Amino acid sequence: MTHEFKKIVSSCQQAAIDGMSAVLASVVALEGSSYRRPGVRMLILENGKMIGAVSGGCVEKEILRQSESVFETGIPKVMTYDGRYRLGCEGILYILIEPFQPTTEWMDTFNACIRNRIAFGLVSYFEPKHGTSKQYGSQLLFDTKSLALRPDFKEDPNMDNFRETLTPCFKLLILGAEHDAVQLCSYAALSGWEVVVVATPTEEKQPTDFPGAQELIHTAPETLPTGTIDNQTAIILMTHSFVKDLKYLLAIKDSAPAYLGMLGPATRREKLLNAFLEQNPEVSDRFFDRIHGPAGLNIGAETPQEIAISVLAEILAEVRGQQPMRLKNKKGAIHR
Repeated sequence: MTHEFKKIVSSCQQAAIDGMSAVLASVVALEGSSYRRPGVRMLILENGKMIGAVSGGCVEKEILRQSESVFETGIPKVMTYDGRYRLGCEGILYILIEPFQPTTEWMDTFNACIRNRIAFGLVSYFEPKHGTSKQYGSQLLFDTKSLALRPDFKEDPNMDNFRETLTPCFKLLILGAEHDAVQLCSYAALSGWEVVVVATPTEEKQPTDFPGAQELIHTAPETLPTGTIDNQTAIILMTHSFVKDLKYLLAIKDSAPAYLGMLGPATRREKLLNAFLEQNPEVSDRFFDRIHGPAGLNIGAETPQEIAISVLAEILAEVRGQQPMRLKNKKGAIHR
């Protein structure tokens, strides 16, 4: 996922500043089932520190051991890990381990993608067997540009490859700055989401009040910036003020988020939407289709922490196109 790779790149950049080399381990193929799917990655530094994980914790020690030869020779390798006899998952992982030496152009392009919320691609070339080869390696794909993860890599189009597109980091826009917003912010940040909290100018809130928030914005609803609200953004309306909620709802009426949730009971939602319609009778039906109110899944949540879990679970189900259910009742594989 994008937020995981973003952390890996940041760690690699810091390692270079500290004078340490790094290698990247990527799951590029899978036979059977596994805790994580192809595309998951982790970074290994020459001092043995690992950033990220490709499993529940059982494969990483073997990857660390296998990475030693890549640090020594600079030659990428593919390792296989058969989990049928060692893990609870019945699958074989193919993991590409390669030097991660991004150029300045690579870093600038990647950072621009993250900053401007632009999707980008990654492609890894490999052979599905244990072994080493200078022809193994990965590239960043952006528009018509392809940039290798190390300067000496040249792609071989005849080789097997794993490709994926990484979308902008998922963003949560919290309209409200009360105690429950703090909990929602914290849990969303732990999930790797970029969280932006919006408070009115009269609220005496500080960025330190919201652990994990990328940004705290003090603004009146009428001046709320909506230009960055896209299909990778969820919005939750939770000011605990009917008037403020209505004003923020009016401010975002022309946006198209992936999810729009309202805290509070159904009776409050109806009053709010009726007041909204009185001022905007021409609003599109699509806007109402995105509204989830009361926000959250019915899991018996009572505390602010539990409510945060309920709301985040509903957002995930909505953006992943899933109908919530107990996994024990699901037929077939857990992942599609």
